[in-house]
Amino acid sequence: MKNFYLAFIVTIVGLSLAFIYGLYEGPGISLNLAFEALFIATVLAALEISLSFDNAVVNASVLKGMDPVWQRRFLTWGILVAVFGMRLLFPILIVSISARVGVVEVVNMALNKPDDYAHYLEAAHIQIAAFGGMFLLLVFLTFMLDEGKDIHWIRTLEIWLSRMGHLESAEMIIALVVLLFAQSFVPEAHRIEVFVAGILGTVLYVLVHSISDLFAPSDEAEHDSGSGDVVNAVTRAGFMSFIYLELLDASFSFDGVIGAFAITKEVVIITLGLMIGAIYVRSLTIYLVRKGTLDEYIFLEHGAHYAIGALAVIMLVSMVHHVPEVITGLIGIGFILLAFISSWRFKQRQSQK
Repeated sequence: MKNFYLAFIVTIVGLSLAFIYGLYEGPGISLNLAFEALFIATVLAALEISLSFDNAVVNASVLKGMDPVWQRRFLTWGILVAVFGMRLLFPILIVSISARVGVVEVVNMALNKPDDYAHYLEAAHIQIAAFGGMFLLLVFLTFMLDEGKDIHWIRTLEIWLSRMGHLESAEMIIALVVLLFAQSFVPEAHRIEVFVAGILGTVLYVLVHSISDLFAPSDEAEHDSGSGDVVNAVTRAGFMSFIYLELLDASFSFDGVIGAFAITKEVVIITLGLMIGAIYVRSLTIYLVRKGTLDEYIFLEHGAHYAIGALAVIMLVSMVHHVPEVITGLIGIGFILLAFISSWRFKQRQSQK
């Protein structure tokens, strides 16, 4: 349980702050508003965890190959970036850019005119969905089209996809075709916005991965170079993996932030609720790495990537039709649960041999 101590502390502090905020939200002291704020913050935390459970598994698959120093930084620096950067500052920047108003005005709008703030944020949803959907789609395709992957969960489908991976840049071709297809359903006035946002999500994914591969030390480099060169290469690779994880977290957080406004317009309560959820997701990631859960339950990573692929499709569909957050969360948890059961059965069969 030591991996969750910080999450427990943040939960107590966050829910206490939500209660106090609700207590003084009205013209006088109101216990009804205080308990309502407490309840909403709890619901938002649960929403964030359900939407990001698959994120924790994928994070763990990346984190287990990182230097221990960067693992600790992911839990410390990464939490600050995830909570205050992606779930508070980033939506403010989106509204500032889309509404073409200053950041200070947006902050004032968020605190004093939450309905207007929610309206501008929801108006930017189509670009957010295109950007995040393409980024997550490439995460899914890169994993599934990996020709070197020798562990398959849905065997027939995954072997076929692995063979398709022999085609140069197959994931890019598929992703761009999907983007062209998806934007054709969007109202004509927004098609350019969708296309540009989708291309930006694609470019950012490729850029981060390319730089990460460039900095990763090769076997020859480890053999020929001095220890200082190898350490520097590992540090640079760790930094790029850290950036990749934060971008992945951002793509997952979009739905949570926008969906939260369907529950409440109070930005303070939204931030507190999503903060609690984000801490649990980070703690779960560290737990999975330290316990070696992905090595023990070998199909969990596959299930998480199927959930990511489903989320990518849902985000692209949401440009035209609203998809309830509960469906998104249940699909993610469903894939993880099925993958866990399959892994457990596989483990039992192996132990009987």
